[in-house]
Formats: sequence, C-alpha cells, structure tokens
Amino acid sequence: MVQHIALRGHGVGIVVSVPDVGLPAVVHWGADLGDLDSEGLAALDLATARQTAPGTLDAAWRLPLLPQESDGWSGRPGLLLARDGRPVFPRWQGSVTMPDGGTPAVTADGGMLVVTADDAAAGLALVTRLRIADGGLVLVDHELTNTGDGELEVVHVEATLPVPRAADTLTSFGGRWNREKTPTTAAMPRGTWLRESRRGRPGHDQPWVTLASAGAPRHRSGEVWAVHLGWSADVRHRIDRVTEHVTLLGAGELLRPHEVRLVPGDTYRTPTAYFAWSDAGLDGISDRFHTHLRARARHPRTPRPLVLNTWEAVYFDHDPARLEALARQAARVGVERFVLDDGWFLGRRDDTTSLGDWVVDPHVYPDGLEPLAALVHDLGMQLGLWFEPEMISLDSQVARAHPDWVLGSPESVPSPEGLSFRSQYVLDLANPDAFEHVRGQMSDAIRRLGVDYVKWDHNRDLVEAVHHDPSHTGRPGTRAQTLAAYRLMDALRAEHPGLEIESCSSGGARTDLGVLAHTDRVWASDNNDPVDRWDVHRWTELVLPPELIGAHVGPSPAHSTHRATDLSFRAALALTGHAGLEWNLLDAAPSDLEGVAALAALYRELRGLLHTGTVVHADVADPVLRARGVVAPDRSQAVWTVACLAAPEEALAERLRLPGLDPSRSYAVRVRDDVGAARWGWVTPGWLGKDPVVVPGRVLTDVGLQLPTLWPVQALVLHLTAV
Repeated sequence: MVQHIALRGHGVGIVVSVPDVGLPAVVHWGADLGDLDSEGLAALDLATARQTAPGTLDAAWRLPLLPQESDGWSGRPGLLLARDGRPVFPRWQGSVTMPDGGTPAVTADGGMLVVTADDAAAGLALVTRLRIADGGLVLVDHELTNTGDGELEVVHVEATLPVPRAADTLTSFGGRWNREKTPTTAAMPRGTWLRESRRGRPGHDQPWVTLASAGAPRHRSGEVWAVHLGWSADVRHRIDRVTEHVTLLGAGELLRPHEVRLVPGDTYRTPTAYFAWSDAGLDGISDRFHTHLRARARHPRTPRPLVLNTWEAVYFDHDPARLEALARQAARVGVERFVLDDGWFLGRRDDTTSLGDWVVDPHVYPDGLEPLAALVHDLGMQLGLWFEPEMISLDSQVARAHPDWVLGSPESVPSPEGLSFRSQYVLDLANPDAFEHVRGQMSDAIRRLGVDYVKWDHNRDLVEAVHHDPSHTGRPGTRAQTLAAYRLMDALRAEHPGLEIESCSSGGARTDLGVLAHTDRVWASDNNDPVDRWDVHRWTELVLPPELIGAHVGPSPAHSTHRATDLSFRAALALTGHAGLEWNLLDAAPSDLEGVAALAALYRELRGLLHTGTVVHADVADPVLRARGVVAPDRSQAVWTVACLAAPEEALAERLRLPGLDPSRSYAVRVRDDVGAARWGWVTPGWLGKDPVVVPGRVLTDVGLQLPTLWPVQALVLHLTAV
C-alpha cells in the first residue's frame, strides 16, 4: 500500500509517495497545495501518475529519490557503485519499517523527511534527508554506508528533484577570469545534459546555478526551478529530459576514479544540494536563497565595514612607511577595515616564491608587522591580512623541507616547461603535518597582530591532485583537500572568536554555499571595472545576499580593463554589495578623496537597508540598462540604482517600474548624487529636480518613472522614503 507524506513551509510544498518496497518518490515539488488529507494526497498521486500497476514497465511509474535502471529509468542513474570490480545494483528495502521492525524508516518532522533504507545482500545502508528550510529552499543530501565485506567504491551519488514538462527552458552559467557567472539560456535539451567543473575548485566557469523555467526566465514573473550545490570543489549539474518521464533537475559532487572507497563501516555523505522553486521569476529564487542565508545563526549581523584592500595600491612593493601613510589616509576618508594583501611574508617579492612560509619578512618589516597593526587599530580600523593557506611554492622553506607535502602526481612537480600554473602548487592539507604547519603559523600571526579578518585566497586549479602519504599514495585527493580546508577555517575561527574570513579564489572561482558555511563573504571578481562587474554582481546575488559580496571602488582607468569611468559610477556599483576600496589613496586627487569620503558617509547611512532589504530587479526593455533595488522589509524605504552600460537604443528612455513598494503609500523620490551627478541628454524628466518629488506607490509600481536618457557608463542612485 502506497503512503503519502506532505511537507509544507514558506510557500513551498513537497508531496512524497512511499511504496511498500523501494525508495520514496517525489510526486510534487512547487507551490504549497494546502492542507491536503490522505484522500487528497492519494488523488494528487493518481491525477499525476504516468501509469499504475499492472501496466507494463516500459518506464518507471514514479522516479524514486535515487532512480536507477531497475526502476525502469533510462536517464542518468542517481547513484553508481562498484565492489570488487563489479557494479552494484541496489534493491532497497525498509521503506516502511526498519530492518529490526521498529521505528518507521520514513519519518516526517515538520518540514523534514528522513528516509532510511538498506540492501543487506549488497551491503548498503542509506539515509536520505529532504528538508524545506528557511526561505522555502529544499535541501537534499544522501548518506551511504558500506555494511558489507570489502571495499565499496562510490562513483557518484546525486540529488535530483522532478520539474514539470512546462519547464521548457534551460539557463546555465559559465564564464572566465574577470567575467564570472555568465548565463546562457536555450531551449531545454532532449536526453541527459551535464555541466561539470574539474578544477578542484568550482572555477570561474563553474555551473553555479542551473535553472529550468517556463519560457525565458524573467526577473519578476514566471515559474523557475533552480539547483545549486554547496560544494567547493569538482561539481556536476544535470538535467534529464527523458521522453517517458517528467524532467529531473539535480547536482552532485564529481568524484575522480577510486577517490571514494569505503571500507566496511565507512560512510560517504554528499554535499547538500539546494533546490529553489519560484512563481515570481528570478527575484523569487533570490529571495529564497537570501532568506535562508540570513537566517543562519552565524550570518554576519554587525554593520559591514567599509574596506580598503592594499593589492591594487601597492602590489608586492611593501614599504612600512608608505603603508602607514596609506592607513592614515584611509582612516581620514572613513575606511573601517584595512586589509594588507599579498607580499608581507618571508621572501615574497613576486608571485613565484614563498607560499607556505607564513612568517613576516624581516627584510621588509625589520620591526615586524606589529607597528602597522597597532596603528591600524589605534586609528579605529579593523586589521585584515592576506593568506593563501592551501598553496605552496617550490621556492619556499616549507617545500624544501617537505617536498612530499605537495598535492600532485610526481610527473607534474615541477610542472613541465610552459605549464607553470602560476608557479605555485597545492599543499596537501589532508596530510596532518602539513595541516598543523599552516594552522600554527596562521594562528600565531593572527594572535600576535590582532588580525580581525583573513582574506583567504586560492589562486590555481588542482591538477592531478593525488596524495603522497604512505596510506593513500596515488589516490585522488580533491575531496579530502576540500574537507581539510573547511576544517582549517573552522579551527582558526574556534581559536580566534570573532575572526572573519573572506573566500577569494583569483576572484569569484569559489563562492558556493559550501565555503560560505565557513566564511563571511566572497570576492566576486578580480575585475573592478564597474561595467563588467555589474553583471558579475547581478548573477552572484542570484544566490548570495549583497552583504556577502565584496564590491570595491578602484582607480580610473581600471586595473583589469584600462577603461576609464566616473567615480560616481564606480561608487554606485559598490553600493550593490559589501563596499570597499582597491586604491592607493596617497595618489588620489583631492576631488577623488572628497568623493570617497562622500561614498563612505553614504554607505554608512544606507547599509542598514542595503544589507537587510529584499533585492529586486526591474525587467527593462533596453539591453544596456540595469535596474536594481533594495526594499526595506517594512517597505518604508528603498534604494534603486539604474545603470547604463553602453549607448541606449532609444532617444526617449523607457519608464522604470519599481517593484516591491507598498502601492497604498506615497514615496519621496530623491536622487543621491553625493559622490557625483550622473549625466544624460535629450530627455530630462520633470521629477529630476533638486527637491524630492512625492509619488504614489501605485504609480511607481504600475506606471513607473520616466528615465532620463543616460549617457553611456552613467548611473542614477535613487532613495525612496515613505511619507
């Protein structure tokens, strides 16, 4: 007899059917269907069934949580296993009762379903957790234990959920260094579709999020289903559109051959897959992720300090006197966190040496870093320090003493000529001695200097990542390395309460929810050109709320593109995230220093709203326009930024509708040109005067504001306050 379980929460519903034998199947994932009784749930199952017994099994009647060939499934299996060189085909038992006949194997507690099953003959035990979390995200993970004799090889275990045939459009992400998270939208492909990352980190071209939508996704309308994998290494996203079934959307860790081999009693637990459904377009997806992340116990609660990072200010040219002068200048313009970037440690004059030697260079800092640290704190700023803990240079004391600590095949160390991979290598943190070396040196520096913040970098891919230790020589090490990095982050935070960590990976190559379970913000891109970075931020905040995304103002022209832009435009972009500076203020013109001070004051005024409100985007017609707002939870105020990235298509710009406001209230609309006024031509709407204009909320949401015809690379910042 088939049982049914309904999970409900945050406007989302999941209905699961539980057969007598085998794994449960998800009948429905999407809108909350209300309080259906057992008859209603059975009717839902019947109404949506492909066929019922004793129909011929040319295809699965329902797709179980881990579909496989024996279920009549011709798509990608949910799991692949091997023992003694032979495939393992599970026949799951215990979906109704545990093997001992006791506690039910499928239990629902509020918004969580726990499934326990086993296959005694194959020597397998499975625990699957499916939970509706804060914000309406659906979290799925699987835990597989080897209960048999001999080693069990895990090839893959992937989380999937069904989406309806109406999801006829696929959006996936790629990119490159300096152009992370670039979306591509196309018709839903037939058969099995895979996107993989094999870099040992998610990568600049990472899948990021995979979206299935009814038609092309829009910001404010339409149904969208999404998946993101909380894992900071190799990943795989999948879509299966098999002709006999509903479509499956899913993701899982990409394991290398023989990477996970479970001895009897060992368990493999998958990274958590985060699924989101929305009937309010992409903004609905974002709202679910943002709500979930902000509900975490360790989500940053204090105001996000204005940062100055020294990389583009001094690069490797460290001079104590100049850095002290830069710190004083930073404090004068309102900087609250001073971060000393690469170049402070032993022998580090360029990027070819010294990684792994995390001690202060006495030749550059004969008095140590203590004087600079004391000055930064005396000026009322927090101190940040750059590390790249997972890397090692062959030209370093630690590599010369411990060449076996390099994570890589012997043939790749050193790299063949012409394949330098940034002249650096990966330190095998799964080696306990290597782990303790890095932890000890980092902890000592953090303690002695009173470091408040670590910029944690990760600047190369893992290539042929195999262990050298005697017990695991030659075994792939990406998974163990990633888990060790997580442990190192946690160990340092435990030793130094209040320490914050930024995840940087040559820009935005590691921004996933796996690393964010251990860190406090991400660096979205090494590209500080606001024209390019606008879209990087837009798609990063599809998952992450703005307070977790570093957004810095650099000098003009930009370091990465040599494009010149107005300070007001760069400042407008910085307001879309956790604002900061990447600039040698000692070389800045007096007018620029005044502008930076104005940005600091504006950021302090608005960050309480910018980092707690609901992020919304307007669907605009002109492809060169970007329109983004943050609306206060009580809808008492909002900040909108309208950017024009290139020459507009029309002389008369469109009207901008401002979603998210209270249509029953009126709002005073004020242009915030604190850092400098935007420029436009042809059209100057009447509301763009010196004094705020009061406009009914319904007009703003349903009719919109007539935009001026902004010049290329200009931005308007609008502050709306309910009256």
